[in-house]
Parts: sequence; structure tokens; C-alpha cells
Amino acid sequence: MHSQGKAYLYAGAVVLIWATVASAFKIGLGMMNHVQLLFLSSGSSLLILGMILAIQRKWRAVFKCRRHEYLNSIVLSALNPFLYYLVLFKAYSLLPAQQAQPLNQTWAIILSLLSIAILKQKISSRRVLAIIISFIGVWIIATRGRVLDLRFADAAGVILALSSAVIWSVFWLFNMKDQRDETVKLFLNFVFGFLLIAVFIIIFDKMPPFEPTLLLSAAYIGCFEMGLTFVLWLRALKYSKTTAQVSNMIYLVPFLSLIVIRAVLHERIYLSTFIGLIFIVGGIILQQTVRQPRPMRIQP
Repeated sequence: MHSQGKAYLYAGAVVLIWATVASAFKIGLGMMNHVQLLFLSSGSSLLILGMILAIQRKWRAVFKCRRHEYLNSIVLSALNPFLYYLVLFKAYSLLPAQQAQPLNQTWAIILSLLSIAILKQKISSRRVLAIIISFIGVWIIATRGRVLDLRFADAAGVILALSSAVIWSVFWLFNMKDQRDETVKLFLNFVFGFLLIAVFIIIFDKMPPFEPTLLLSAAYIGCFEMGLTFVLWLRALKYSKTTAQVSNMIYLVPFLSLIVIRAVLHERIYLSTFIGLIFIVGGIILQQTVRQPRPMRIQP
């Protein structure tokens, strides 16, 4: 198989896996609370990433970082995985999956706003239009189509879902300045992040029962949301002639996710969700035509 074919194969696998993540979150949250799910899934991801490092023979790089690089990993671990998933899982516990997923998707637009503020990028009329279009979609989803009511279906859930997008955007901006190997960085983030999560659950919550069904659910999320898909995505980018040839496939994720949500969770998909999602993704695609730092991924 030629290189571009391999790129599409890896990217296609990532798209299909990410399309299942929103449903996996809801299934996991049906068996345990958001803190317990984060503890088990981040622990699973840590094991997966450790095995990936062993296969790639990158373990030495983990112990060769400089002091400031370890400090950087400690700080970033507080954002991801600790705070990001803590907020995201809580949002999913309050909202239907069909609402939480597209609201979290707005991180690409929020990243654009933060790039203007932090990186001092110039704002163009096209970018302003893209932002407006996406946030019209947010409003449609958040109000379930009752756009003139000025009331959210679940205000706390909406705020948390949008906050998770802000946290991921801040994480990405600071993470992109770190030139270390991506897998090594992610592994160290989960090492320190898991320690934070462990302390948090001991103080503020309680350990989940280590039952097979709970462990399996968390392991799926840890492997396919937090760990393995990251490596597959890097492979896709490596084999692709251009980033755009595989990156554009990511826009299929939220729409495929709705199909999985309907089939697995049996949620009735609101017309407002579909319309709002079109606005959000349309705004993201429009703002991607403006020259700026490209996100490594679009979080499901």
C-alpha cells in the first residue's frame, strides 16, 4: 500500500474510533461518577502509553528531559488530563451526548480567539464571520432550537462543555511550544496528571469498585480516547503528503458520532442538534482557511 493509502487507513481508523467516544463516555458515567471514570480511564491510558513507548523504544527519552521540561509537564498535566477531563466528564454527566459532544467541538474556534489574544494574531473579517457562525450553532444546540427563549436546556452542563473547550485550547497553545517528542510529552502529562487525579479522588471522592465492567469501560476510554488514537493520528500525518488530506476527515467525527449515539444510547437526535452542528463545523472549516497554527486534533 502506498503512503497516502496508509495515511487514509490510519486516519479512517481514528475517525471511526473517535465517533464512538461520546457514547463510551455516557456508558461509563452510567456506572460511576465523573471523578471515578477519570481515575480509571487515565490510569488505563498511562499503561497504554507506557507500552507504546516501549514498542517505539523511547523510554530513555522519558528520563533525559531537563528540569524545566519536567516542570512544564507537571503544569500542563494540571490542564490535561486532570482539569480538562474532569470538566468534560462532568458536562457529559449533565447533558445528552448529542449536546456535550458538539459544544466541546468549539475548542477549534476558541483556540482561534485565544491565538488573537495570546499570540497577537491579526483578526480578519473571515475569522470574525467564522466565529459568529460557530457560536450561532452553539446557541442553537444549547437552547435546543428555542433560540428566542434566552434559556439553556441545562445551563451548568453547557457552561462546563464550553469550559472544557477553553481548557483544551489553552493546553494546546502552551503544549505546541514544547519541542519534545509528542508521545513522550503525553506520557509524562499522564504520569503527573494521574498523580493529581489520585490525590483528588482520595480527598474529595472515593475509589470506584474494581469490577470487570467498570474497568472495561474505563479501559476503552483510556485506550481509544486518550492513548492509542493519538499515535494512530500521528502515523496518519506522517504518511500523508499534506496535513489537509487527512485533517479534513476529522469533520466527519461529530456527524458519525450522532449515528453511534442514536444506535447505542438510543437518544432521540434533535433537529436543532444537527443544524447547530452544521453551523459549528462550518465555522471551523471557514476559520481553517485563515492562516494560523493548525490544531493537532479536534477533540470529540
